[in-house]
Amino acid sequence: MAAGSCTVKDEERAGPMNVIYIMCDDHSYQTISAYDRRFISTPNIDRLADEGARFTNSFVANSLSGPSRACMITGKHSHKNGFTNNEHGIFDGSQQTLPKLLGAAGYQTAMVGKWHLVSDPTGFDYWDILTGQGDYYNPVFIRNGERLTRRGYSTDITTDVAMQWMDSRDKEKPFFLILNYKAPHRSWMPDTQDLGIYDDVTYPLPGTFYDDYATRPVAALQEMSVIKDMNVIYDLKMADKEGEIHTPDNPDLESYGRSLYRQDLPEGEVVSGRMDHAQQALWDAYYDPIIEKFKKDSLEGRDLYEWKYQRYMRDYCSVIHSVDRNIGRVYEYLKENGLLDNTLVIYTSDQGFFMGEHGFFDKRFMYEESFRTPLLVRMPGGNKAPRSMTKVYAPTSFGRQSNDIDAFVQNIDYAPTILDFAGVPIPDDIQGESFLPLLKGKRPSSWRRSLYYHYYEYPAEHAVRRHYGVRTERYSLMHFYNDVDEWELFDLKEDPLQMHNIYGNAGTEKVTRELMDELERLQDQYDDPIKEKN
Repeated sequence: MAAGSCTVKDEERAGPMNVIYIMCDDHSYQTISAYDRRFISTPNIDRLADEGARFTNSFVANSLSGPSRACMITGKHSHKNGFTNNEHGIFDGSQQTLPKLLGAAGYQTAMVGKWHLVSDPTGFDYWDILTGQGDYYNPVFIRNGERLTRRGYSTDITTDVAMQWMDSRDKEKPFFLILNYKAPHRSWMPDTQDLGIYDDVTYPLPGTFYDDYATRPVAALQEMSVIKDMNVIYDLKMADKEGEIHTPDNPDLESYGRSLYRQDLPEGEVVSGRMDHAQQALWDAYYDPIIEKFKKDSLEGRDLYEWKYQRYMRDYCSVIHSVDRNIGRVYEYLKENGLLDNTLVIYTSDQGFFMGEHGFFDKRFMYEESFRTPLLVRMPGGNKAPRSMTKVYAPTSFGRQSNDIDAFVQNIDYAPTILDFAGVPIPDDIQGESFLPLLKGKRPSSWRRSLYYHYYEYPAEHAVRRHYGVRTERYSLMHFYNDVDEWELFDLKEDPLQMHNIYGNAGTEKVTRELMDELERLQDQYDDPIKEKN
């Protein structure tokens, strides 16, 4: 693999080897131009792919924010690390984690930005985290136990804090930094400098936007539809000063208003999650004309649904624009401080995200757009080979570039990979595998050929039913359980958009049996208690 050129030889390494792990919340691979050029240009994120490796088969173990973070930091599936869902989960910080293992090996460790694991971080020399989901404007942070409000925009502030810590660290020791952004989590609030930057763009409507779920009755039960569930005030900011807008699809919105994201304050004062007067003025100058036109147009039916989609995409991509700008800031910091040649940089998201496919926003399902996640890795020294992507995204095949890695990887692999890179022994109870050999151009013959997935959070927001499943190169099999009992099987070669559930169809008996056997094997391998309930 050409990806081998992304690394430097051990004898050429100068000084301690560092690791920066950067993760956004809900950043879809569709909105990274290294993967997909239809929606947005992300040159700074793409540079990590240009000078590193682009993973084209990167997945999560549980497509939900808190559980995904727990998988990353432990290298274990949700049932093993104990954090299965956001509704009732509290991460057990006393358990073995990646920062504890690195710290014991002499690394300085820091956690900056979105934590979202309820309990306080453990194993870090320094932690400076957003409270809960975090706020876009003037957010509250907890710095080693001390609460403080910082003025400005969350993405910029998180980068500032990370760079301040890197400035203050002991330069004689290697460091491990987790840099987690709140963006682009719902409700997609752009920085004031980015308001309206995509208003002239008309985004292509996904071919599955009006999916009728004909062969997938469980998919019809969700509450994450752009058409039915995306709120024009909470999500799309169409709150006038009285906070009342009614549409046929959103009849009862009196409880929503601008106080969700702004509040009239004395000059110069700021409250967590709210804007000061200067921010409010810029926000209102942008949104007021849009709100006025929206009310005047009184859209209904498909006109309303497709307006909602365009508004969603413009806000979401505007938030990503700030992320990309800040990744550029991080890159320039590393360059200016001589760290590009001895620092591993990983960029990913806590899961994938639906950008209107199947009519959805959010994640949770084992369907490809949710299950897949972007993963770009720049090894120390980088790779100067030019990119050669020849076409845009297709659901299960990407335009090739010289430094692609197409082996199956999962977020349980991040911890063992970082340990391997740092030369720290990988404990036997870690369930993931180091993909460092893949980055060095080697693919072990024993590398996984299938993936295991398990989602737990129901009943809960968005009403996606509990399910587990197996994904191979060609097929995806999933079982929805608990209050339902439904199986779904997709041939990803013939049906990459996952529109036709073929479970139980004549002619699928052999492949179904093989997938059932593989599912059972994975449940045994990962010791998932659900196997006893099947």
